[in-house]
Amino acid sequence: MASMCLLAGPILGYKRSLTPISSFDTQKRLHSSTSTSIAVTAVEPVVRRLANYDPTLWSFDHIQSLSSNYTGEDHVTRANALKETVNMIIRRQMGNLSTTLEIIDDLQRLGIGYHFKDEIHDMLKMIYDHHYENDAKWDDMDLNLKALGFRILRQHGYQVPQDTLCNFKDKLQNLKPHIMEDMVVVLNLYEASYHCFENESILDEIRDLTTNFLKENLGNLDGDISLLVSQALKFPLHWRVPRVEAKWYIELYEKRNGSNPILIELAKLDFDMSQAIHLEELKHTSRWWKNLRWDDKLSFARDRLVEHFMWSLGFTYQPQFSLGRKILTMVNSLITYVDDVYDVYGTLDELELFTDIVDRWDVNAIKELPDYMKTCFLGFYNTINEISYNILTETGLIVLPYLKKAWADFIKTYMIEARWYHSGYKPTLEEYLDNAYVSIGGPVILMHVMCLSSFTSTQQMLECMKDAENIIHYSSLIFRLANDLGTSTEEIARGDTPKSIQCYMHESGATEEEARMHIKRLILETWKKLNKERLSGYSRFSKEFIECATNIPRMAQFMYKEGDGHGHPYITESHVLSLLFYPI
Repeated sequence: MASMCLLAGPILGYKRSLTPISSFDTQKRLHSSTSTSIAVTAVEPVVRRLANYDPTLWSFDHIQSLSSNYTGEDHVTRANALKETVNMIIRRQMGNLSTTLEIIDDLQRLGIGYHFKDEIHDMLKMIYDHHYENDAKWDDMDLNLKALGFRILRQHGYQVPQDTLCNFKDKLQNLKPHIMEDMVVVLNLYEASYHCFENESILDEIRDLTTNFLKENLGNLDGDISLLVSQALKFPLHWRVPRVEAKWYIELYEKRNGSNPILIELAKLDFDMSQAIHLEELKHTSRWWKNLRWDDKLSFARDRLVEHFMWSLGFTYQPQFSLGRKILTMVNSLITYVDDVYDVYGTLDELELFTDIVDRWDVNAIKELPDYMKTCFLGFYNTINEISYNILTETGLIVLPYLKKAWADFIKTYMIEARWYHSGYKPTLEEYLDNAYVSIGGPVILMHVMCLSSFTSTQQMLECMKDAENIIHYSSLIFRLANDLGTSTEEIARGDTPKSIQCYMHESGATEEEARMHIKRLILETWKKLNKERLSGYSRFSKEFIECATNIPRMAQFMYKEGDGHGHPYITESHVLSLLFYPI
C-alpha cells in the first residue's frame, strides 16, 4: 500500500453579473506632407464579458505581516510531554469498551487523533475482534455502544454489517427525549447512519427516523446535547471538514462536564502550533502568487489565493503534509483562473486555440495566442513544470507526462462547456455530469495528491490511479453537485451554461426547488457509493489519499452551504480568520 509523504482544493464557483466589453485594434493612421488622407481599415471589436468579481480581502502585505507565537522548542517540548500523558490515559482505558470508544471519538474530533494513529489502530482491532466480528459478540451489546462502535469502525475501514443495528426500532420507541443519555443514543444512531452504503435499508430507516426525532425534540434540549444535535442537523459528522470540526469541538469539549484537561491543553496547543505552520505555508504561496502576477495581468479573474489555501487546508491539515498544501494551493489557483478564462473572458476561437496548445504542451506555439493568454499559458506551463520538479526531488518519480495529460483532459471539459454555451446547447443531466465531474477539478487535484504518495515506480502509481477511478469519480461528483447548489441561482439569472439544477429542470419540467431537492438526493446517494469505495480502498490506497478524496466533498459542502463561499469571500471571511489567523 502506498504511503502518503505529502499532500490538497479546487474550485469553481461564482460569477456575478456579466458585463460585455470590447477591445479594439485599429491600424495606426498614416500622415503625409500633403493633405492626402489614407483610409484606415477598422478591425471588428472583440466583445468580451466581465464578471465584476468581488476583490480579494487579503493583501500581499497583510499576509506577509502575519506571525504566530506558537513556534520554538518550548512548545514542542510541552506538546511531547502532553502526548506521553495522553498515551498513558489511552493505556488505562484498554479493556473498557465504552471509555475506549469515547476517547477515540474525542481524540479524532479534537483534531489530535493523528498523533495516536498506531494506538487507535490497535484499540480498534481489539474492539472489532472482541465485540463486532460476528453477531454472537454484539447481539447483547448496549445500543449506544453499537452505534458509536459501528460509526468509528466503518470510518476506519472495518466491514461491520448493518445488521449490527437491526433491533434499533423497538428501543428507539422507548427512548425519552428529556433524558440526555437517551438523546445521546439517538444522536449516535443518526451519525452512524451516514456511513451507509447503497441498498442498506436498515441504515436508511435509522437516518429518517432519527432525523425526525432530533428535529422534533431540538427545541426542548439545552446544554451540550442541544449544541451537538443542532450541529448534527446542519451537517452529520461524517460530512464535516475535520479542521473546522476540531476548532468547534475544542470549544465545546472544554465546557463539558468531565472533560479531560490534558486533552484540552494538547488540542489547543496542537491547533495553534499547526496554525503557525499553516501561516508560513500561506506566506510562501503568497510570494509565489505575487511573482506570477496573474492578479495584475489577468485582472478579469477571481483573486482568491487565501481561499485556495483554505481549500487545501480543508483537504489535509496535518503538519507533515506541508509541501502538499503548497502544491495544491497552486493547483487551486490555476483551476480558478483557467475557469474564468473559459467561462467568462475568452472567445470561442481563442479557447479552441488555447485548448490545442495545452494538449500539445507546446510553449513555442504561444505566439499564436492573444497577449492575455500568453501570460496565462506561460504561467500555467511554468507552474506545472515546477510542481513536477518538486515531486521529482521529493519522491524520485518523473510525473510530468501524467500531470500534462491530467490537465489537458481537464481543460478539454472546459472547452466542451464553452461550446455548449456559445451554441446554446442544453445537455441532459447525465450528459452534463459526465463532463462536469471532471470540469469541477476533483480528478486533476487528486492526480497531484496521488503523485505525492510514495511509490516504487510510476507504473505502480498509474495502476493505483486506475484502481482509484471510482473513489475519484464519486468524490468529484459530490464536489460538482455541491458547487451547483451554491452557485446556480446567480447563474440562472445570468444565463450561463446550464448546470445540474437547470439541466434537471429542463428535462423534467421541475421547479427550481424540486430540482434542488433532486440534487440533494443525488448527493446523499453518491455519498453512499463513496462510503463503499472508502471502505474497500483501505487495503489498496494510502489512508491519506482516501481522507483527501473524502475531504474534497466535505470542503465543497462547507464552502457552498451558505451560497458561493468561493466567489464571495466575505461569506467565508470568519472561517479564514478562525482557521488561519486567530489562535485559540
